[in-house]
Amino acid sequence: MEYDSLVLRLIAVALCLGCLFKVKNPDFLGKYFPIYWHLTIIIVLPFILTLMVLKNNFHEAWLYWEIFMIFVTIAFVPNLLMFLFDLFIGVVAAIAFFYLTPPFVVLDPQFDIPPYVLLVVFSIVAGYVFSYSNRKGIVAQEKNTALQALAGSIAHEMRNPLGQVKFSFESILDELPMYHADKVYEFITAQGLDNIYLRVAQGQMAVTRGGQVIDMILDEVKNKPIEKSGFTYLSAEGITRKAIDEYGYESDPERRKLTLECEEDFLIKADETRYVFVMFNLIMNAFYFIKNHPEAHITVRLEKGASFNKVFVKDTGPGIPAENLGRLFDAFFTSGKKGGTGLGLAYCKRVMKAFGGDIACNSVQGVYTEFTLEFPVVGKHELARFRESMVNRYLLVFKGKRILLVDDEIPDREPVKRYLDPFHVLIDEAGNGKEALEMLSKKHYDVVLMNLSMPVMNGYEATEAIRCGKAGSVSKSVPIIGHTAVPTYIARGKTEKVGMQGFISKPVAEPELINLLAPILKGEYSIEKKDFSGINVMLVDDSSFNRLVLRGILEKHNVGIIEAVSGKKAIEKLRRGSCDLILMDIQMPELNGIETTRVIRNNGFVCNKDVTIIGLSGESGEEEIEHALAAGMNDYLLKPVDSNVLMSKIEKWVKS
Repeated sequence: MEYDSLVLRLIAVALCLGCLFKVKNPDFLGKYFPIYWHLTIIIVLPFILTLMVLKNNFHEAWLYWEIFMIFVTIAFVPNLLMFLFDLFIGVVAAIAFFYLTPPFVVLDPQFDIPPYVLLVVFSIVAGYVFSYSNRKGIVAQEKNTALQALAGSIAHEMRNPLGQVKFSFESILDELPMYHADKVYEFITAQGLDNIYLRVAQGQMAVTRGGQVIDMILDEVKNKPIEKSGFTYLSAEGITRKAIDEYGYESDPERRKLTLECEEDFLIKADETRYVFVMFNLIMNAFYFIKNHPEAHITVRLEKGASFNKVFVKDTGPGIPAENLGRLFDAFFTSGKKGGTGLGLAYCKRVMKAFGGDIACNSVQGVYTEFTLEFPVVGKHELARFRESMVNRYLLVFKGKRILLVDDEIPDREPVKRYLDPFHVLIDEAGNGKEALEMLSKKHYDVVLMNLSMPVMNGYEATEAIRCGKAGSVSKSVPIIGHTAVPTYIARGKTEKVGMQGFISKPVAEPELINLLAPILKGEYSIEKKDFSGINVMLVDDSSFNRLVLRGILEKHNVGIIEAVSGKKAIEKLRRGSCDLILMDIQMPELNGIETTRVIRNNGFVCNKDVTIIGLSGESGEEEIEHALAAGMNDYLLKPVDSNVLMSKIEKWVKS
């Protein structure tokens, strides 16, 4: 009579149902689930099937099932050593169970044992060859999926800044008068000019943020750890307001759907760019889901706590299904968002963990969705240590320097004076631009901190008057920092145009103020345009547009320019003559910048093989920079090139 066991079959079914339960409940058994999984494999496959072979005296049908069991076990346990372990335990347990339980069967094998053993060995080998090939295909498929996700993520995240650039260009075009070849154009109105400045600033800000997004996504792909050494202390209200102001809204009505609530500000230790990216991601997701809910709105709220301070981003949209909440921060998981890549929230989670905090989501379908960002409270001792380190670092730079603080709002002057007091600077105060001009005409100042919006004479008017020499020729080149309560991206274009060297938002954050003033007081910013007459620079780039941009920057400073469209052309020109510095594009066809640099450094027939070479590239990774410097480049600049940084580099290397 054929042996079977309903009890064993029910046990096997129950164990398999436990594995299925894990699919719906990822936390089932937690870290002990792998043990449960292997126990299930051992019992369901090698134990039960080997027992059936023995209890049925090596019946031919069960022998075939034993071979099939080997293939199935290999599919579930692709690691060879683990497979052999599971198979051994299952077979030994089956033999022990066979001898210890009825019915007692006298084994009388009627099959040819040596060929069967050979077939078992062949099955194991063939199974692992098949499994290896299958795994290679899966890895290739996963790699392809990851590449598709990367491409989708870049496209998805770049739509926001590119949309802002497009909107800025369209708005500027709307302000420009109609073109007629034989017509004298009317003046642009003050409001129109203000709009142009605003849109230019928005476009510049969008390009900057776009570059930062690309860098962060590439860091994610390379599994590059988030560098914490650059974290600093930021005002939660200030940086959150900045993120809200700089977000690319589709319209003014959309902007009015978002409000910020802050009863009490607090400090966070974070990286500004990454925090802004997290906020952009949450705001963008919120707007996506409330699009079809006209009455819905978004609230960003700040709340101080005992152990953790929190930032809440809440929308009154459709909500998220409860079964999706546990997977929101998994890579490549999206919840009802067409075209989403599932990388945004996973990256937000990683960023918040790097900040020492966390991100969580709570939602009720049809009512709301609320994301919570948690930041550890910055303790008094921690902040005191940071302030002490700032003072130790910059005391000699600040000590004895004279600063003119120009602001009609007396309460806004107080934190500035408090932050600068440990540095032993000399501070004078003025209530408006006119008073500032009078004081500058009588006394020398190392820097002016100028409020942009003031009665009598505002910051823009005062700066323009200073640059025109109305406060005396000595003060004409004094560095001026804009101090403003308006969004910084709005002030950026105007402050640069009028001749300011930077700007800082109100309420002022201590680290931002010190880090902005330090390089100015070191003398790293020069107001007067430098003349580089007599300096010859070679531009090596296969892109005519890139050379056009660089040429435009260099010509403003009277730099002599030699152009080469490839690495080979650069080497040919160096054989015939010399130059003072080379700006070398790294990504070029045929002979790239790295290879060209090696040829220049290693060939004595080049006129000046020790010429300074600055590499230009869109790659910001440490490996790429080290590779360029190891090839013989002296310095490295990221594209798109900042004109001030470029000229500072040229001045540094030409002097050296």
